[in-house]
Amino acid sequence: MQTDDLNQQKYKKILPYLNEKQTRIVLAAEAESMGRGGLSKVSKLTGISRVTLNMGIKELAQSSTEEKIKNERIRKSGGGRKKATEKNKHLALAIEEIVSPHTLGDPMKPLLWTNKSLRHISDELKEQGHNISHKLVGVILKESGYSLQGNRKTDEGSNHVDRDAQFNYINDIAADFLSLEDPVISVDCKKKELVGNFKNDGKEWLPTGNPTTVKVYDFIDKDLGKAIPYGVYDIGNNEGWVSVGISHDTASFAVSTIRSWWYEMGEEKFSKSNRIFITADGGGSNSSRSRLWKIELQILANEIGKEITVSHFPPGTSKWNKIEHRLFAHITMNWRARPLTNIQLVVDLIASTKTSKGLKVKSKLDSSVYEKGIKISDSELSEINLQKDDFHGEWNYKIIPKIGNVNS
Repeated sequence: MQTDDLNQQKYKKILPYLNEKQTRIVLAAEAESMGRGGLSKVSKLTGISRVTLNMGIKELAQSSTEEKIKNERIRKSGGGRKKATEKNKHLALAIEEIVSPHTLGDPMKPLLWTNKSLRHISDELKEQGHNISHKLVGVILKESGYSLQGNRKTDEGSNHVDRDAQFNYINDIAADFLSLEDPVISVDCKKKELVGNFKNDGKEWLPTGNPTTVKVYDFIDKDLGKAIPYGVYDIGNNEGWVSVGISHDTASFAVSTIRSWWYEMGEEKFSKSNRIFITADGGGSNSSRSRLWKIELQILANEIGKEITVSHFPPGTSKWNKIEHRLFAHITMNWRARPLTNIQLVVDLIASTKTSKGLKVKSKLDSSVYEKGIKISDSELSEINLQKDDFHGEWNYKIIPKIGNVNS
């Protein structure tokens, strides 16, 4: 009994300094050290349930020696050997100069990877007088934002001579807008979806032997039709807006979606901004060649009193558009294996899309009917207050609001 009293006093002194996980693990180790009956004894002395102690025992068994060591710091922060880049300030720059002609990257994002091997880079550095191993080269590349990556299917069969220059051009404009807290949005139309009890790719957790049953053939339901999600992704705030249309993907629908984003999400955040930057693919409803797209943007610019700058991605590079992997990819994951049985379900599933990095999405049904094949005459086109940039004016241009038409 005396030993139990001593243990109880010990626990009362120690436990207030431990969090829940530490408490479980420490007491589980105590119980194990006592042998048979240890769980019951520790539970009685501390008031911690046997269920909690069993969780601690499992955590002890699962924890590897490597994880334990990783979570312990023996030295004070900042102790130990100095980084090679701290001792030689020119080392990171030397590596950058070697790999820069051989790098690939995602436009508008500081993520780079090199197609030169670490040993080749190390050899070239040694020729310059830097005594550095290929392993340390890898460490420095990672610290500089590079990563080791395999091939990814982004080449869409075309490679314009000014592809990289246009990427850099878009990057520079976006950086300028973001630095002044002006809106930068990426726009596009997501793949059209059949509405009805049709198979949707992917898998979800269901009771064993109870899969969701769907139609065998994917013939469009004339009553339910298709859902046409057109999206706007706010790059600076990691927010998305999606209008779900039911008629046609036209330039009028595209700009109507941008208008909805502005009034529903953008206006409050960017009330002090006098300009908007839009990045878009070169084709589709927001095509760089579409006259209707430019007419509708002029109407929007007049309505909200904002200068609208537009940059289109070069031919064959639509997958670089931010909205593809920052918004649409997560929507697809959110509704995987879920038959989109009605249009409101499509809207609700889009609006419920979230990510661990804080993505927020709003969605709304757009039941308007958008007419296809609207022709814009040369005289109508000439009325647009459009300024083409010197660099690829067919891709990069501004639409200035007409003062007399701007809403007060």
